[in-house]
Amino acid sequence: MKTEISRRRFLQGSAALTVVAVSGAASALIETKEKSKIADFALTKTQITGKLQQIPTLCEMCVNKCAAIARVEDGKLTKLNPNPLFPKSRNMLCARGNAGIQALEDPDRLKYPLIRMGERGEGKFKRVTWDEAYEHIKDKMVKILDEEKDNRSTIGFCAGEGMAEHTYASFMKDKIGSSNFVNHSSICLTTTIAGYTLTLGGYGQADLDNAEYVIMAGANRAEAIVTPDTMDLFKRTKGRGIKLVVIDPRFTNTAAHADTWLPIEVGTDLAFVLALTYVAFMEGRYNKRFAQENMSDFEAYKKHIIDSKYTPEWAEPITGIKAEEIRKISRDFMAHAPRSIYYQGRRTAWSHQDYQLRRAQAIFTALGGGIDKKGGIVFGKKLPLGEHAIPSPSYDNAKERIEKDKAAVVGSSGSWLAWRNTIIDGTAPYPVRAFFAYKQNPMLSVPNTAKTKQMLEKMDLVVVIDTMPSDTVMMADVVLPESVYLEREDPVKTFGGSEPSIALRKQVVEAKYDTKPVIEMMRGLGEKLSKPLFEISKKYDESLQEEIADRGETVVYKEEGYDLADGYRHSQTAINHHMVASVYGEEAWDTLQEKGVFYPDMDKFFKRKSVNEYQYYPEHKKSYSVIEGALINEPYHDTCVDTEEIAVLKKDFRTATKKIACALYNLEEKKGIDAMPTWRDELYTPTPKGRFRFITGRHGQFTQSGSANNALLLDLLSDNHLWINKRVADEKGIGLDDMVEVKSSIGAIKIKAYPTEKIGTNVVFFVHGFGAESSELTLAHHRGANDNIIIEDHYEKAFGSAAMHETIVDIRRV
Repeated sequence: MKTEISRRRFLQGSAALTVVAVSGAASALIETKEKSKIADFALTKTQITGKLQQIPTLCEMCVNKCAAIARVEDGKLTKLNPNPLFPKSRNMLCARGNAGIQALEDPDRLKYPLIRMGERGEGKFKRVTWDEAYEHIKDKMVKILDEEKDNRSTIGFCAGEGMAEHTYASFMKDKIGSSNFVNHSSICLTTTIAGYTLTLGGYGQADLDNAEYVIMAGANRAEAIVTPDTMDLFKRTKGRGIKLVVIDPRFTNTAAHADTWLPIEVGTDLAFVLALTYVAFMEGRYNKRFAQENMSDFEAYKKHIIDSKYTPEWAEPITGIKAEEIRKISRDFMAHAPRSIYYQGRRTAWSHQDYQLRRAQAIFTALGGGIDKKGGIVFGKKLPLGEHAIPSPSYDNAKERIEKDKAAVVGSSGSWLAWRNTIIDGTAPYPVRAFFAYKQNPMLSVPNTAKTKQMLEKMDLVVVIDTMPSDTVMMADVVLPESVYLEREDPVKTFGGSEPSIALRKQVVEAKYDTKPVIEMMRGLGEKLSKPLFEISKKYDESLQEEIADRGETVVYKEEGYDLADGYRHSQTAINHHMVASVYGEEAWDTLQEKGVFYPDMDKFFKRKSVNEYQYYPEHKKSYSVIEGALINEPYHDTCVDTEEIAVLKKDFRTATKKIACALYNLEEKKGIDAMPTWRDELYTPTPKGRFRFITGRHGQFTQSGSANNALLLDLLSDNHLWINKRVADEKGIGLDDMVEVKSSIGAIKIKAYPTEKIGTNVVFFVHGFGAESSELTLAHHRGANDNIIIEDHYEKAFGSAAMHETIVDIRRV
């Protein structure tokens, strides 16, 4: 969707700020529901008795958005199969994708709009109609905004990654007018995206299919995101075409598939990359022509690395990796260049130095010439879509986001930790009194759960949009139940890369219960809020008063976008149709409807080559390189990447040379961030003797907290265990499945132990996503432990990303 800038805003020369009733007292979330038994989660077996449909859709069980074919029998979904037509998922649907059917059938899912009856967090709600829910929200918002004199930013909102995220965010940011948006970015990919974008001009895509040498640090592809390129990568390791070096404090399944595994001290990756770079410079093993033609401030960076004496011997005691291993990796990497990649990574910040780590990784890959090259980091292209315009009002009294000065660069998606802590510690320049959450569970997903709870308790209004009764839902005043992804059509999406395509999530079955997709919620809320909130703006906005005097209230209300529902009145299908057919014609839309996937010449290019191998584009039609000369072009976008954020980074900080930026002097002068990747001793704390650094991660059969109640996936991973070195465990008298306490400075959890030699002696680990407190999650309740109870709220000061591996803990058997 595109947000239109109003005429008044343009003339002012300033952009808008970015961002069923029951009788008696209710006692449970859904009063009529008895506690479910595991047997209640069983699925209907496939048996054709009538009409059979095969409907294309897109998975929502992780960020990859694989294409699926839904088998629907007599209106009931009975099976999900992979769709071979989608280049991104290449006829694969993993365990999570297959388990998506359980999200539809989960008896614990949210079924009706709810309003809180008891104390916040107590879990007592009453069932209401949608109109009653909207009315409750309206009454609260009118009171808050009137008291805050139309400062729309007094309403905060968050979102998790999803295809309807922009629909929700456009309503809250552009229509409601709040600048206080905190999405998943700062607990996900912000530092990685920023580091690569500012250095290379784009995040890019690792061309793992054609690479010959890959360094994969801290990325557990074999477990965390089991996708086709993951599977194909491991088919080529161990002497079969690609050299894979895994740098990780744990011996993961990815490490088991690698040619070389090197354990590293947590938080020291930057020192490792700087030492690799030192070897390349001192031995002259880099692509000199590429560096001369395509890298700005190259000689200054070379001098910086050498003068700083970032030698392998310097790095060895910091990283725990032998100096000779560092030399060998640097030499081998450059010997295979330009088909060599220091893998960008898919996770949040590990340490206070994470942003500079990503910059150093990007520059090291560039030294081999592997930028915008087959087998390196490629940017590919995206197939454009048409526009769906949403008129955006201008709110003169809306203030800037509250934590804008808490890190050097805080973009429109915010810094989750800095934002929340600013509300709690009273340093916010104005109060944030309402909070909306969509597809995110901050009680389990944001470090320091106690502070998140404290923030929610301070709110006058908490509205949560979700499919499941999560811990965050338990803290809500109003709960709006979203239809499960298989019950709705979401915004059509274009997927970039070397084989770009457009894919559609079609509605597979009718929505169950009294649930809605987000676009319908925004329409209903917009219709309820428009007039009352317009009256508040008329009361306090002098510029609006002048406009009304000049042009009349009816004209201003309609033309300036104060009708908050106007961008959401068309159905999602109608909007998708326009966005595709307006660019590619009706035939393309028909193809998308029938097959779920479209790209030009698909009927000519697509071929089945073997039992489970397909061609999507001929080799000469793939977009490995998108440039001639200059390296700046439309970057490949991951589904977790906010394109608006990248545009801001480009505009403010890209160097004038239009080359790979070894130095960012402008950022140093204006924001105090080192112009070149530099190791800072003061930003690294070695793990004290006898204590442990806690690290966390994802699992390929568990979608963070989103699948915590999924019966099919719990059958594969029933809970999380604490990885602890076996020798250390023996010293502490800890055996397999013994209950241990893990305690940090902010909290403690109890969890079963998994003693193993596959982790260092000063590190402990467990998988993220377990430990739900919500008693309405029959299967997830008190299963395993919540890592964010103990993860301290450290964030790096460049972009405000959560530094999740900076927490020191103590362990004892209980």
